[in-house]
Amino acid sequence: CNGLPGPKTDGHVHDEATSHMKEGKEIATLAGGCFWCLEAVYDQMRGVESVESGYMGGPAPNPSYEAVCTGRTGHAEVVQITFDPKAVSYRELLEVFFVIHDPTQLNRQGNDVGTQYRSAIFCHSPEQKAVAEDVIATFTKDKVFDRPIVTEVVPATAFYMAEDYHQEYFARNQGQGYCMAVVNPKVAKFRQKFAERLKT
Repeated sequence: CNGLPGPKTDGHVHDEATSHMKEGKEIATLAGGCFWCLEAVYDQMRGVESVESGYMGGPAPNPSYEAVCTGRTGHAEVVQITFDPKAVSYRELLEVFFVIHDPTQLNRQGNDVGTQYRSAIFCHSPEQKAVAEDVIATFTKDKVFDRPIVTEVVPATAFYMAEDYHQEYFARNQGQGYCMAVVNPKVAKFRQKFAERLKT
């Protein structure tokens, strides 16, 4: 993301063992470029209860935005989605995921370049892994994309909440240049293509 630096806050970590902490709710963790884009879309999706922007996939604990932006920490910018599986399925979340970013771009989304912008699905269970692999296999067989899907399907690791100023960034900064040029078109695409999945 081309955001302005902000104050570092002591983000919290969600251990993998607590990934299903809310009774009856499930967690999905996705990486597909700048987390502002994914958060803005999933905030509007029916069945989604909360979306948190953060970092996952690198070995270093408590990474800062500035460190992740170097591409050297191994983390990806991710969103961690708490959803009600009675209202929206994991497969539906992934179907939206593959529409609102380009899963054929390796370690980049548009002008955002680096491993921190990689396309990845961080699975919290064998069931999520099976669904993710099935969705990718189906899209590949149906030749939905002109190029091979490069999305990683990997186990979820520690989730580190991003700094406060990243949370709900699009909702609070819709006039900011990056939001207008990059985030808003993705939100518009989602609202047009998945109108039946919008929150009422």
